[in-house]
Amino acid sequence: MNKHRRLRVLCWLALACCSTATAGDAPPVYGYDVIARFPHDADAFTQGLAWADGRLYESTGVRGRSSLREIDLTSGRVVRSAALPRWQFGEGLAAAGDRLIQLTWHAGQALVRDRQSLRKIGVLHYAGEGWGLAWDGRRLVMSDGSATLVFRDPDSFAELGRLTVTDAGTPVSALNELEVVDGEIWANVWGSERIARIDPDSGRLASWVDLSGLRPEPAPGKPIDVLNGIAWDAADERLFVTGKLWPWLYQIEIRPETP
Repeated sequence: MNKHRRLRVLCWLALACCSTATAGDAPPVYGYDVIARFPHDADAFTQGLAWADGRLYESTGVRGRSSLREIDLTSGRVVRSAALPRWQFGEGLAAAGDRLIQLTWHAGQALVRDRQSLRKIGVLHYAGEGWGLAWDGRRLVMSDGSATLVFRDPDSFAELGRLTVTDAGTPVSALNELEVVDGEIWANVWGSERIARIDPDSGRLASWVDLSGLRPEPAPGKPIDVLNGIAWDAADERLFVTGKLWPWLYQIEIRPETP
C-alpha cells in the first residue's frame, strides 16, 4: 500500500471510529479492491493464516488431513508441513514470536511449534472448542464460534479476559478465524462473506468489510467452501484473505462502499 493509499485508509478509519461512538450506531460497511491473487492449494481446508518475517503459514483442517504448513506466497507451493494426528482437527493459527500456536477444534489442545522447523515443542490446554487464534503482540486472542473472544497468556494459555463482540448492541456470533490488523481484531464470521473489524477494548464493531463476489468459481469436481483465512503483513502493509478449498489467495485493499 503506497503512502497516498495509506493516508486515504487512515481517513476512512477515522470516519469509522466517529460513526461507532455509541453502541446503538450501525457500523459502516467497506468494500474491497483486489491488488493481486496467488495460487492456493484447492485441497487445503483453510482454518487459519498467519504471516511472520516474510513467511506465510497456514493451518488446515479435517480429521486425517489436518496440517500446519509454510507456504510460498508467489507459487502457492508447500515449502514444509507437519501433519496432525488423524484424530485431531486443525483450527486457528497464530505466530507469536518464534513460535506457531495452532488450535484444534474439539481436542482441547493448542499445539506449539518452532516457527523455523515446524517441530512440535509443546502442548497447551483449554476447555471448549477452538476456532480462531491471533496474536496482538502481548496476548493471544481466541474465538470459539460464539460472540465471545478470550484473551490468553501466550506461555500458559491462562485466560486473561473476555470480550463480547457487538454490532449496534447485538452480539455477533460465529466468530471464526482471527487476525490483528493495526490494533484492531479482524474476524471471519462463519458462513458469511463479511469480515468483522472489532475494537479490542469495547468489543464494538468499528466496521464490516463485505467481500461479496470474491469467492471463486469452483473447477469441475472441485468444491468451494466458505471464506476463511486472514493474514496481515505489517511490514509491507499487505492484507491477504482466502477460503476453505479455494484455488486462490487474494491480496486486497479495503475501500468505502459506493452509496
